[in-house]
Amino acid sequence: MAKTTPEEATLSPEVLAKYESVIGLEVHVQLNTNTKIFCGCSTRFGDAPNSNTCPVCLGLPGTLPVLNKRVVEMAMRASLALNCTVHEHSRFARKNYFYPDLPKGYQISQYELPLATGGWIEIDHAGARKRIGITRLHLEEDAAKNLHEGFAESDTKAYIDYNRCGSPLSEIVSEPDMRAPEEAHAYLTALKQILLYTGVSDCNMEEGSLRCDANVSVRLRGATEFGTKVEVKNLNSFRFLQKAIEYEIARQIVVLESGNRVPQETRLWNQAESYTVPMRSKEKAHDYRYFPEPDLLPVHVSAAWREAAAKDLPELPEAKRARFVSIYGLSADEATVLTETRQEAAYFEVLVKSGSDPKQAAGWMQRLTHLAEVTADLQKKVADKYGIVAAERLAELIALVAGGKITSTSGRAVLAKMFESGRGAAEIVASEGLAQSSDTSAIEAIAREVIEKNADNVAKFKAGNEGVFKFFVGQVIKATRGQANPQVVNDVLRKLLS
Repeated sequence: MAKTTPEEATLSPEVLAKYESVIGLEVHVQLNTNTKIFCGCSTRFGDAPNSNTCPVCLGLPGTLPVLNKRVVEMAMRASLALNCTVHEHSRFARKNYFYPDLPKGYQISQYELPLATGGWIEIDHAGARKRIGITRLHLEEDAAKNLHEGFAESDTKAYIDYNRCGSPLSEIVSEPDMRAPEEAHAYLTALKQILLYTGVSDCNMEEGSLRCDANVSVRLRGATEFGTKVEVKNLNSFRFLQKAIEYEIARQIVVLESGNRVPQETRLWNQAESYTVPMRSKEKAHDYRYFPEPDLLPVHVSAAWREAAAKDLPELPEAKRARFVSIYGLSADEATVLTETRQEAAYFEVLVKSGSDPKQAAGWMQRLTHLAEVTADLQKKVADKYGIVAAERLAELIALVAGGKITSTSGRAVLAKMFESGRGAAEIVASEGLAQSSDTSAIEAIAREVIEKNADNVAKFKAGNEGVFKFFVGQVIKATRGQANPQVVNDVLRKLLS
C-alpha cells in the first residue's frame, strides 16, 4: 500500500470523532552508571569510536559477563519511584537475533521474570488527573550504534561504533492507557522528571539516554477490542513523539475509512517530511527464541536491599509540589514551575530558608530565568543560571528590596548586573549609587518640575481622571533613575496635585 501523505491524513472533525486512539509507550533509559552492565568499560558519551570496548562487550569467544550491582540499584530506584513491585527474584535471558550492532548474535535482556512490574504514573491532562499503568521495568544491555552517513563510503557501507554496546538500559513499558497524543506527551514528561529526580539517568535524548517507541492503534469509539497495533520508532524528541502519534492516528483512520485493513508493522518517523514510513512487517510475531542466560545467576533482591533503596529515594515531584502549596502558600502553577527540577526546588528552598518571602522568591527566580533565556551571551545561555547567581546572593538582593534599601526597579537592574558580572547585590548597589532615596525635599523638587511640564495631565487629574496619577509617579521614578522611594513619591505628588 502506498504511504498516506500528510494531506490525505487530514480528516474532518466528524470522522475523527468516530474513532478512539489507544497508545502505549516503550521507553529505553540508559542508567546512570560509570561502567557497562556486564563489564568494566566506560559508558562515557562522546569518546573516540570503539575506544570503550573489551572482549566481554564485543562478545568474543570464552568471555563471561559479570552483573554490575550499581545497575540493579539504579533500576530499583526507578521501579520504586514509579510505584512498581520489585520482585525478589528476576532472571536474565538471551534474546536471539542477528544484526551487525549485536556482536554476540543475541542480546542479554529480561523476559519472563523482569525486575519489576505493576507500577503507575499520574498525569495532568485536560484539567484532570489520570493514572497511566506501567506493565514492567526490566534490565538489558544496549546494542552498538549504526552510522549510515558522514563517511566517505556511506553510500555503500554502514559503520558501527561499539562504545554504546553493553551500556545498561531499563526498558519501561506502559499499559495501553493513553487515549490522545497529548497524554503520551504528558506521560513521557512525568516519567522523565521522575527519572531525573531520582538520579537514575540524565535522560539526554540527543545522546540516546532516553529513547521512546510508541504503540498506536485506533478503534471505533465505544468498542472494547483493540485495533491493530503499529509500532513507531525513531522518536528522538518530545515534539516528534506527539507529532508522530497524531500523524499515525490520522493515517490509520484514513486506511479504515477507505475500507482497508491496518497491517501490523513497525514504522519509522520521518521527521524531515513529518510522516511515518514502513520499516518491517510484524504480521507474525518474531521468534527471538528466548531462553535463560546460562552465564548469569538469577538476580536476588533481598527485602533489606529493597527497603534501603526505598529509604534512599528523594522527595518526588508530586509530593514536593503538594508540600510547596501547603507549606509556602504557592499556587499550583507556581509550585509546578518551581519543582520542574530538583535543582530548581532546592534553590527556592534555600531562598526561603535565607529569609525570603516565598511569593517574592518565586517572582525573583522567574526574573532570573528570563535573564538566562534572553541573554545574547551564548556561554550564559548554556551555563547553569543558578551557578551564575547563587541562591544566597539572590536572597541578599531580595532582602535589599524587601527592606526598602533599593526599589524593585533598581532591584531588577541589579539582578541583571549580578548575572553579567557575578558580583554580589550589596557591592553593585554601593558602587553604582543605587540605594533608594527617601529625601522628601529632593523628590518634591523633581515632582514640581514634572508637574510644570505636564499641565494637560494636571488638568485631567483635577477633572477626576485618577489614572493619570500613575503617569506622574512613573515620570518621577524615571527622573530619579528608579531610586526614589515609591511611597514618598506618592505622598509628595498627592500633596502637590491637590
